[in-house]
Parts: sequence; structure tokens; C-alpha cells
Amino acid sequence: MDPAWTALFLSLKVAGLATAINGVLGIGVGFALARLRFPGRDLLDTLLTLPMVMPPTVLGYYLLVLLGRRSWLGGWLHDSFGINLIFTWQAAVIAASIVAFPLVFKPARAAFEAVDGQLEQAARVLGTGEAGIFFRVTLPLAWRGILAGILLAFARALGEFGATLMVAGSIAGQTQTLSIAVYEAVQAGQDDVANTLVLVTSAVCVAALLTAGWLAPGRVMNR
Repeated sequence: MDPAWTALFLSLKVAGLATAINGVLGIGVGFALARLRFPGRDLLDTLLTLPMVMPPTVLGYYLLVLLGRRSWLGGWLHDSFGINLIFTWQAAVIAASIVAFPLVFKPARAAFEAVDGQLEQAARVLGTGEAGIFFRVTLPLAWRGILAGILLAFARALGEFGATLMVAGSIAGQTQTLSIAVYEAVQAGQDDVANTLVLVTSAVCVAALLTAGWLAPGRVMNR
């Protein structure tokens, strides 16, 4: 298979898995911070938002320190299960998940906070359990904001470069994602390959942004 298409399919797999992980974690954490009040809540929010502003190479370095064989976690995974995450496509998924997480978490929290609490209380009065309230009242009212964040996170994960290069490297056919393949093609003077990859990446990202903008709650209310 052409290396360009291999990089495309790998990027779609990495971005898809990272988005699925962030969809579960982002919705859960966003709901928890929107509803719970506890000491250190604002600090936790800040820490979870850091990947949005921190340089990706710094995040990649932290992941190297955390997942390398000499670290407690990386060493434990290697010694106990024979798992080595560094320079694998799984490491690319972890990097993309962390970098894109705030793009799911922040919109999810905002969407949950915008839900009218009186509707949830009315459901409680009618005898609906907390799980039923979440899935039948809260989530249906917040889904547009959450889905917009998920689409943005997918686009961000698809274009992730710095952290991925740090922990996954650039192994053709194994860890070389679209953004890394573009970099390698430019360095090698392969302009045709670079142009194709750039157009494909741009088209996907533009489509995700347009859809996310259409799903934004404020846009829907003003239509």
C-alpha cells in the first residue's frame, strides 16, 4: 500500500480511538465538575485544561518520563505484562487523547451546566432515578454541545504532531501519522505527496469544524 494511504488510515485509527476514549472520559469528567462541589475543583479544572495551552513537545516529554521503561508505570507494564508503549501506535493514541481531551471536557462541562436544573428536579419528583435523569433528561439536552466538542477533538487528534512524534516516533507503516508523514515528505522534497496529505487533512478538519459550528447550542438557538 502507498505510504501516504497507510499514514491516512493510521491517523484515522488513532484519531478515532482517541476520540472514543475522550468521549467517555470527557463526558464523565465534564458532568462531574458541572454538578459536584469540592475543594480543589478549580485547580483540577485547570490541570485538565493544560493540554490545550501547553506545548505538545512538553506533553510528549511528560509521557516519555511516565511511560518509559525506567519510569514506575512503564517499568511495571514491561516487567509485569511485557508491554512497551513507547514507539508504538498505541502511544500515538495516548498522546492524541491527552492533547485533545480539553476539547471534549470543556464543551461537555459547559453543556451540562447550561441544562435547566428544574427539569432534572422535576424528573426526580416523578420518581426517576439518577441514571435515568442523566440519560433521559440531561444528556439529550446537552448532546449538541458535547458532539461539537467531540468533532473538534477528532480534528485535533487527526492533526496531532509534537507529542506523537516524541512518544511514537516516525516509523513508516507503524507509527507515522498524517502530520508526521507531511513533515517527512517536505523534508524529503516529495512535494506531490505532501500536497496530497495536506489537502486530505485540511478537508477533514474543515468538515469537522463546519459540523461543530452548526451543532453549537448558541447557533441552533439563533436560527
